[in-house]
Amino acid sequence: MLWIITKYLITAGVVVLVSELAKRSDRLGGLIAALPLVTILTLIWLHLEHQSEQKIANHAWYTFWYVVPTLPMFLVFPWLLPRLGFWLTLLASAVISIVSFGLFALIARRFGIELL
Repeated sequence: MLWIITKYLITAGVVVLVSELAKRSDRLGGLIAALPLVTILTLIWLHLEHQSEQKIANHAWYTFWYVVPTLPMFLVFPWLLPRLGFWLTLLASAVISIVSFGLFALIARRFGIELL
């Protein structure tokens, strides 16, 4: 139980750190948020929990393929925000990400990469 609490606190601390940095500097906040901090923490947690190297490698592999279709959201969000407001922009961005992922998964399947 202590291990789970430790993981929660460290992982939550990273998210709070990024949001606090973003309040002070758009660029620094964006840079730190763009780093794969959650993925790195996940890889560390998997390793410390004695998961197989294959399991850890698969996590990194699939994370890469799942990140790619989320990128359009980061371009559309700043454009939509002044037009729709925060909550509608957030909803539209989520929909865009889901649609992008579905289309990307169909395209990736043609190259032998199964994402679904």
